[in-house]
Amino acid sequence: MSEVAGSILVLIGAFFHFSAGLGMLRMPDAFTRMQAGTKASTLGNALILIGIAFYHPGWSLKLLILIYFVFMTNPVSSHALARAARAIRIPMAGPPPQALASAPAAARDGA
Repeated sequence: MSEVAGSILVLIGAFFHFSAGLGMLRMPDAFTRMQAGTKASTLGNALILIGIAFYHPGWSLKLLILIYFVFMTNPVSSHALARAARAIRIPMAGPPPQALASAPAAARDGA
């Protein structure tokens, strides 16, 4: 039974890694790409490591330390990359053109 639970957790973690990769491809600018990749890969890493802990119970303490390390370093590295991108003035994506066309005139003019 623990092998089934471990396999399910590893599969769910792999799905989150896939969604992180998909977010990196689909998002319009560097900032949203960082957000999509960091949040999904952090959760994906944690789920995969928990799934491995079900397979190898003797490794649980080491895997919990790895999960803690991932939870502490992924957001910090993403923040550092976002600050660097902002410092060199990488532009953010604006609203899509069809959103501007359907917006009220006051919103389009900035009033």
